[in-house]
Amino acid sequence: MYLNCKTWFSFLYGTFRTEELVKTAVEMGVNTIALTNINSTCDIWDFVDYCRQHAVKPVAGAEIRNEALFLYILLARNNNGFKQINAFISQHLQNKSCFPLRPVFDENVLIIYPINSIEPAALQSNELIGVQPAEVNKLYNKATNGFPTKYVIRQPVTFQNKTMFNVHRLLRAIDKNIILSKQEAKDYAQPFETFVSPASLVEAFSRYPSILTNTLQVLDSCTIDMDFGSDKTKQVYSASKADDRILLEKLAIDGLKRRYGTRNKKATDRVVKELKIIDNLGFNAYFLITCDIIRYAQSRGFYHVGRGSGGNSIVAFCLQITDVDPIELDLYFERFLNPHRATPPDFDIDFSWKDRDEMTDYIFKRYGRDHVCLLGSYVTFQRRAVIRELGKVFGLPKEEIDQLDGTPLQDNKIQKQILHYGNLIKDFPNHLSVHAGGILISDEPVHQYTVTELPPKGFYTSQIDMFIAEKIGLFKLDVLSQRGLGHIKETLDLVRENKNLSIDIHAIEKFKADDKVAAQIRNADTIGCFYIESPGMRQLLKKLRCDDYVTLVAASSIIRPGVSQSGMMKQYIYRFHNPDKFEYLHPKMEELLKETYGVMVFQEDVIKVAHHFAGLDMAEADVLRRAMSGKYRGRKQFEEIRDKFFRLCKERDYPDQISGEVWRQIESFAGYSFSKAHSASFAVESYQSLFLKTYYPMEFMVAVINNFGGFYTRELYFHELKKTGATIYLPCVNAACLLTSIKGTSVYMGFIHVQGLEQGLIAKLVDERIAYGAYEHLQDFIERTNAGIEQLNLLIRIGAFRFTGKNKKELLWEANFLQKKNVGHSTGKTLFKEAPVHFSLPVLSQKPLDDAIDEIELLGFPLCNVFELVDETLDKYIPARNIETYLGRQVLVLGYLVTSKPVHTVKNETMFFHTFIDAAGDWLDTVFFPQVASRYPVNGKGFYRMKGRVVAEFGVFSIDVEHCSRIGIKDRSQQANEFLQTNQALREPANPTPENDPAP
Repeated sequence: MYLNCKTWFSFLYGTFRTEELVKTAVEMGVNTIALTNINSTCDIWDFVDYCRQHAVKPVAGAEIRNEALFLYILLARNNNGFKQINAFISQHLQNKSCFPLRPVFDENVLIIYPINSIEPAALQSNELIGVQPAEVNKLYNKATNGFPTKYVIRQPVTFQNKTMFNVHRLLRAIDKNIILSKQEAKDYAQPFETFVSPASLVEAFSRYPSILTNTLQVLDSCTIDMDFGSDKTKQVYSASKADDRILLEKLAIDGLKRRYGTRNKKATDRVVKELKIIDNLGFNAYFLITCDIIRYAQSRGFYHVGRGSGGNSIVAFCLQITDVDPIELDLYFERFLNPHRATPPDFDIDFSWKDRDEMTDYIFKRYGRDHVCLLGSYVTFQRRAVIRELGKVFGLPKEEIDQLDGTPLQDNKIQKQILHYGNLIKDFPNHLSVHAGGILISDEPVHQYTVTELPPKGFYTSQIDMFIAEKIGLFKLDVLSQRGLGHIKETLDLVRENKNLSIDIHAIEKFKADDKVAAQIRNADTIGCFYIESPGMRQLLKKLRCDDYVTLVAASSIIRPGVSQSGMMKQYIYRFHNPDKFEYLHPKMEELLKETYGVMVFQEDVIKVAHHFAGLDMAEADVLRRAMSGKYRGRKQFEEIRDKFFRLCKERDYPDQISGEVWRQIESFAGYSFSKAHSASFAVESYQSLFLKTYYPMEFMVAVINNFGGFYTRELYFHELKKTGATIYLPCVNAACLLTSIKGTSVYMGFIHVQGLEQGLIAKLVDERIAYGAYEHLQDFIERTNAGIEQLNLLIRIGAFRFTGKNKKELLWEANFLQKKNVGHSTGKTLFKEAPVHFSLPVLSQKPLDDAIDEIELLGFPLCNVFELVDETLDKYIPARNIETYLGRQVLVLGYLVTSKPVHTVKNETMFFHTFIDAAGDWLDTVFFPQVASRYPVNGKGFYRMKGRVVAEFGVFSIDVEHCSRIGIKDRSQQANEFLQTNQALREPANPTPENDPAP
């Protein structure tokens, strides 16, 4: 009877949580229900699992709609029917086409139409008509006796009660983007779409007992099966499982010789051991598929980093999936793969953001679109977004909605309603999204398990998320992207072009032993380097005086919030420098954590403590590990393990204070910890970046700029580029390209940085220049590109025509005349050169700061030293390089804001760590405690005068700010001659020669 039930995965329609729907059925005495979400099978496997737990028979299906128009219900008679339903929905969602009014399925799928949509005589054997209790009167005079098997009861179940009916209406208004008063009855479900009792349905259809019988028979004929314990990822890579075992062994032994030579018994024994475990657990194909992906990337010249717990495997190291040597760091394989793990392992493979889509496309083509899809995820409503959406639905003005975000008016009825319903809607799924990097490669066709949609990226994406996929045994491979690898790849290309040198970026051992690279880390000269460039990380490197790989691995993990916010980061630094001046929490903790000075730094440390200190088994320790990494959905089992942890500690006679502190440290890791291998992978990439920054700093910074990624803004990276000794020129139509380019020590900023400049024009001007030579003058450029006046204005204001020797005002006047004259003129190189038009113009003067102001407006920052613009005398301020001599004393400093980090104190007050640069380009680290932060807010980019006391921690100096005020910039007419003189070195002459303005 309940063959049309929905959950909140009928997005912005249903209001039941999945388990809540099943529990409600149990409470109503119902033993069979069908889940039929709108154009969705997102939570079908959770539904099946919950039904099994509560002794309810599940039926799988879907409700099909075109927008608000209900068409029919599809019910799967078996798993084959469910596959057909998934494929049917996928086809229409991917093509963005309307669903047909009458679909075609075989006998494995039942189709249930609304009453009066099709005559019963026209129905096929697998087609039925659904009748709602409110529609019983429509059966009068119907020939039900002539077609006794064609009618079934359709009681829609959409919401729980009157309150949730209101929630449903609000969700529909949000979906339609209309205010509630404009909502029409057709926009939402009927109030009776709740879980009514079976007895009331029997009574409603008492005159038509055959319909009741038919409904029960239909539900009885449908089954859906799932073996939740079996692995459903691709099981065979080659011809057979036996061949997979032989092939993996061959590739691993070949890699062993490359990595360790032929006489390393320790490495050989470990490879043999790992291969046996991998084979016993059935993961040969998983390793081979990952290896295949890496080899394709290598064949295309793509760089990758294999990270995560996969770095614990020496087989992964030998296959070049990772560059982490597990023997060097004493990483144990059982963290990655062991018989106690509830789930198989997963590799995280990072590629450059420019290469990732091609890698994804390769996986789809290599393993078949029927067996591959990206992993879906769900965007859920959080409090702030819900409040704002409901504010719009209730028709509140923006000012009141903003007020709701802060302190609501206690006597306002509408605002109280918004807050009430906002709490009810919080955590509802809003829409399907795409997981950050997960890819599913299934053994059976993927529609056996899920609908697939087609987001704008163009790759099929599952409707199931990571948790449901893992529940049914579909385990993801993470193919991720990051800018850091783009930095490395482009630097190698630029060095090859600019210096004619090729670099083996995988010579990690060489980088680790390099004294100059070690000094670079020790001095925290790491701007642009992957993972180690933020102010917090740079301070940590200085505090640790880090100059080796092992310490960098630890630093990569202790910077994470789990360690730092628990206070253990400070403890680690102290113990690192004073190994004989502290006591371990317990002798067992010394035994387990001597390497990390008694501090839990890595996930492995927590697992060791949980297992060896408290006595939890490895499977339970793995639950803790998954909870710490944010990959565990339920809290119930986690809480059970917590209770067991304390019970076992009690049995081992640990003092309650000791047990409580150990658990506090464990719990502080939740969602924030790294495995040691993961940190090691990050450290490898950091070393690659550091090597390039140390020996090829100009090319490296150009690569960072061209990959648009890093902790800081483009302005800071151009500032760092200037510090390398490069001469940076603004874009020029005769020299610059889309991206920033370098030749020798001369760098031309790319046109892409000019705000408002169209990429079509950039491509045209570069192509035209390559094909027909440099532009001779402004008229030549206009005639050959036919650029519009707005685009010409941008190019002139950024100085792209400075080779003409004319100032910007003259060029702007000429451009306006020439562009109008050129309208309708065909573009391209002409057979005969036309002499440029000469203009007699009055003197059009240009003030010295005009260029800098133009650059700020068009680039977001000036190319000159920004301190040349500040309206202040610089010599009265203490430079950053001298503040350590003022330890404990008050200083006055002037800084230009780089970045800010807010932190909440134990009293839930907000304080800030603001990072500035001074006039010499050196770093100023400051602390704004809550009272100062509220009294002297730092509002955005600009200059700030600060007075405060110099403090130090582990040899790293900062300023505890007591007073702060903002400083403006000079008036355009101010100190004209001074500005011209100091800024001259940063701009090339009006008519450059090859010696002083080389083309890139």
